[in-house]
Amino acid sequence: MNIINQFLLNVKHFSGLLLPVTVAVVWEFMSRQGDAYTYIFVPLSQIGSGLVELIQSGELLINLGATLQTTVIGLLIGGFAGLFVGGLMAVSPLANKLIGPLYHTMRQVPLLGLIPLIALWFGNDLFSKILIVSLAAFYPVVLNTFEGMRGIEHKYVEVASVLKFNRLQLLIHVLLPAATPSIMTGFMHALAFAWVSTVGSELLFSTGPGVGGLMLMAQESSRMDIVIVAVVSIGLTGLLMNASLSHLRQYLLRWRSVR
Repeated sequence: MNIINQFLLNVKHFSGLLLPVTVAVVWEFMSRQGDAYTYIFVPLSQIGSGLVELIQSGELLINLGATLQTTVIGLLIGGFAGLFVGGLMAVSPLANKLIGPLYHTMRQVPLLGLIPLIALWFGNDLFSKILIVSLAAFYPVVLNTFEGMRGIEHKYVEVASVLKFNRLQLLIHVLLPAATPSIMTGFMHALAFAWVSTVGSELLFSTGPGVGGLMLMAQESSRMDIVIVAVVSIGLTGLLMNASLSHLRQYLLRWRSVR
C-alpha cells in the first residue's frame, strides 16, 4: 500500500510534464510523416541543434538579455508610476476627478493602436519600446492600487482618524499595507502584459537586439527551428519570471497565513 501511495505521489509531482511530453511525442511523430510535415513540424533533433547553435554563438543570451532588460525597465517605470497615480487617485477625490476620466479613456485604447503615434513621435529605437512596455505595466497597477485602497474596510480608516493621521500617514501605515494583496495582483498582471508587449514591440520595431528581432530574422531565412527555439525561450522565461514574482508575493503576504 505504501508503495502504491508513493507511486501516486510521484505521479502527482510530475503530472505537469504530461502534456508537454505528449506534445513533444506527437510533434516528433508528425515530423516523420513526409517532407511537407517536416517543414511545419521541425524534428526535435533539428530544434536541439538550433538551440546549441544559438547558445554557442551567444545570440540567444544576447537577444534574451535585451528583451529582459526592456521588460524590467518598463515594468519598474510603469509599475511604480501606476502605484503613485493609483494611490493618489485613491486618497484624493480631486485627483480622481482630474485623472480618472483620462485614465479610463486611455486604457480603452489598445497599445497596438498607439504604436504608430509613438513611432512618429519618438522613432523606432529603445525608448519607444520602453514607453510601450511602461504603458502596458502602468494600467493594471493603477487600477488594482486604486481598487485595493478604496476597498479597505472603513473601520481601519476610522482608527487612523482617531489617531489623527494625516493623508501621508494614512497612506503609508493603513492604505498601502491593507491594499498590498491587490497591488501585488496588479504587478502580476503588469508583468504578463509587459513581457508580451516587449516581444510585440520588438516584432514591430525591428531594430536592436531582442528575441522578437531574432524570430524575424529566422523567419526571413526560413529557419523554423530557430523560430521554435525563440518561442519556447519566450514561454519558459515568462514562466520563470511569473514564478519569481509569485514567490515574492507570497513572501510579502506571509502575514496572512499566520492570522
